[in-house]
Amino acid sequence: MNGFPWADFAAGLGWSAAAALAVLLATFAVALRKGLHRIVDVAWGLGFTAVALVSYAASAGSGDPGRRVLVTVLTAVWGVRLAVHIARRGRGHGEDPRYERMLAKAPGSRNLYALRMVYLLQGALVWLVSLPVQAAGYVPGPMSGFAWAGGALWAVGMVFEAVGDAQLARFKADPAAKGRIMDRGLWRYTRHPNYFGDFCVWWGLFLLTCDSLPAAAVSVVSPVVMTLLLTKGSGKRLLEQHMAGRPGYTEYVARTSGFFPWPPRR
Repeated sequence: MNGFPWADFAAGLGWSAAAALAVLLATFAVALRKGLHRIVDVAWGLGFTAVALVSYAASAGSGDPGRRVLVTVLTAVWGVRLAVHIARRGRGHGEDPRYERMLAKAPGSRNLYALRMVYLLQGALVWLVSLPVQAAGYVPGPMSGFAWAGGALWAVGMVFEAVGDAQLARFKADPAAKGRIMDRGLWRYTRHPNYFGDFCVWWGLFLLTCDSLPAAAVSVVSPVVMTLLLTKGSGKRLLEQHMAGRPGYTEYVARTSGFFPWPPRR
């Protein structure tokens, strides 16, 4: 089917799964030593970076060299930036309340429960969501408009995610902003510029597979799952539940788009 090397791709899937598992198990070991499971959030971006690097090596001689380099670089830049941002944001803080609530319900050992329900589950998600990164390395032939459009969409997503995170960090660091709702910069146009950025990044990476119908078919689950996680899962929905009682948040919701950037409503 369109010259897609299924056997090589299947072998690469195993190496990618091993890479994701190694990152999450190493993170689990560090978490046990520090007594903090919140550091698993740092491993999210690092897991994708590891998968990208392993996939690049595994796909040598199979796909277009330019596409292999591009998808690896884009994924690694996104993953490392996200990991560094989350590490800086969590420095000096105790356990994340999300993990405290989850582990309080653990039947038996809290750490073994965390291993099953947090680390191994996150490793599986990294492997699943990274399917476009894995498949793109095996797409034969030169990059078409799909690939360049994907790179452009990735760039839009990176701008929204990185700028949105930086703006929020500066806002939180300002003592005068305490008790206020962030509604400046990109946050004026969407309540979640960082989540919208993630959405663009993963649909952009998916477009890098679209020069091959088999690669696109096996990869489309990735941006769909990521979109659901961002809008219905652990992203937008949970954060808005947490923010709902803050003064001024109801008015912010009334005038600001929930996900896609749009001029504020009057």
